Amino acid sequence: MRGEAQSIVLLLIGGALLRITVFSDVYLRYVKPGLRWYLIAAGVVLVVAAAITLWRELFGAEADAHGHGGPRVAWLLLLPVLTIFLIGPPSLGSYAAEKQGAAAVGQPSSDLPPLPAGDPVTVSVLDYVTRAIWEDGASLRGRDVRLTGFVTLDDNGTPHLTRIVLSCCAADGRPLEVALAGVAPGTLERDVWITVVGRYDSARHTDPVSGEAVPTIAVGSLTRVDAPVNPYDS
Repeated sequence: MRGEAQSIVLLLIGGALLRITVFSDVYLRYVKPGLRWYLIAAGVVLVVAAAITLWRELFGAEADAHGHGGPRVAWLLLLPVLTIFLIGPPSLGSYAAEKQGAAAVGQPSSDLPPLPAGDPVTVSVLDYVTRAIWEDGASLRGRDVRLTGFVTLDDNGTPHLTRIVLSCCAADGRPLEVALAGVAPGTLERDVWITVVGRYDSARHTDPVSGEAVPTIAVGSLTRVDAPVNPYDS
């Protein structure tokens, strides 16, 4: 790969970063929202560096028509660029969640605050699982809560509401699951996004893959919804 080609590859990589962060929300499939500006900065640096290098290669006094190119394997750098532009890999879903199994939830560093007033109250899956596991649902009892997530299925085909939590990026994603009491097996498909309103149920299940506890919600109503812009929990 000659210097000009290397610059073009660098330009495409930087352009891909800017495309998924400035002109769309695709980056949310891969990283947390707080990393957006770091990705934009990286994309700008790559584009500027590629443009300067390409200019020098084509028009600079140091241009060498007989220069040696870099290794051909460098063309493999185009693969992630083409993947983003042509395929657009989806966010993590039921396949990753079921293979990994429900993740453990760390004990909160202090007492959890009461839920906001009003029913139903919208809570994240992380918040529900934390309260259900570490408080035995004390702050959830007697309250109608609203949860949104995608569907995973256990070994019996029973649907769970699942959301993946990121520490940084999709590579460290941890699935959190809530079993749906009152929803029969075979009524929901994998990866369908749903919103449920229900009440805390003290029943717990053990995830067969990770061995972690999975809390339950007694479903009062269930609605299919579109996938959110940010598919991950926070």
